[in-house]
Amino acid sequence: MARLSREDRQIALGRLQAGQSQSAIARHFHVSQSTISRLWVRFQATGSVADLPRAGRPRATTAAHDRFIRLRHLRNRFLSASSSVQALPGPHRLSDQTVRNRLHEAGLRACRPHRGAVLTRRHRQNRVQWGNQHLRWTVRNHWRHVWFSDESYFLLQRHDGRRRVYRRVNERYAPNCVDEAPVHGGGGVMVWGAINTAGRSTLVHVQGRITAQRYVEEILRPHALPLLADQDAIFQQDNARPHTARLTTQFLTDHHVQVLPWPSMSPDMNPIEHLWDELDRRVRRREEAPANHRDLLQALQEEWDTIPQQDIRHLIQSMPRRCRAVVAAQGSHTPY
Repeated sequence: MARLSREDRQIALGRLQAGQSQSAIARHFHVSQSTISRLWVRFQATGSVADLPRAGRPRATTAAHDRFIRLRHLRNRFLSASSSVQALPGPHRLSDQTVRNRLHEAGLRACRPHRGAVLTRRHRQNRVQWGNQHLRWTVRNHWRHVWFSDESYFLLQRHDGRRRVYRRVNERYAPNCVDEAPVHGGGGVMVWGAINTAGRSTLVHVQGRITAQRYVEEILRPHALPLLADQDAIFQQDNARPHTARLTTQFLTDHHVQVLPWPSMSPDMNPIEHLWDELDRRVRRREEAPANHRDLLQALQEEWDTIPQQDIRHLIQSMPRRCRAVVAAQGSHTPY
């Protein structure tokens, strides 16, 4: 019974009493059917789904302790186990691992958190409004005309803490076991690109700080305008300052470019963000890692050209689902 928390046992019991099959309940809780069967037999024999008394070390926490730990971590998901040990009322001798065990029983496990943009109330309202305005847009009639654009910065060396080294005891500081990393990742390069169901732009290297003047003269005029020659073409860009400056908006207006309104703090709505991740993975998978900025830029441009167009179409085809997701989340973070 250790695989089912007390709350899950009560839920499973209710489903059994409602007539649901044991196999369906077992699939729902990801346990064996025999576990659900033993639960039902125990309830019929004792009238309870609690664990039977058994030999061994007595439980270190009371029911009140368990409830305090569970509610404390449900109210603040970023608390540590050690902080709950210190905050637990009354005399006790609990360890951090005991708190973790109680959280595991309640179905709470420590995971890597999703990193999302900071969303204020106004951001959420604008995202919901934007999603509702584009709920009826289809890929065939609308999204296939949109050119999604963005800039992205790629580091020469990235260390996200997931890399591992296989070593023996006392080899922590051996030269072949040390992951040497330059400060700030050794710098990187910024690029601009745009995608559409029918194609993609060239990957443009953006050197230095981008301003509205540079954005117009180095990106929009030579690279974006040729893509937007079709009268049905729609241009998408985020709300970065160079994109929303008066000089930029006037340039787009003078050239009769239809711009898609975009909600602030919404990278999850832009399919090109997923393409940047794929481009980074392709560069990292190369046998020879880029040694300098020039090699990194060349690798990015080569991998950009080899990404299948079908992958890009698949990303843009997700736009209706993204709109539904942001409306369902009431403007909060989405799985995209």
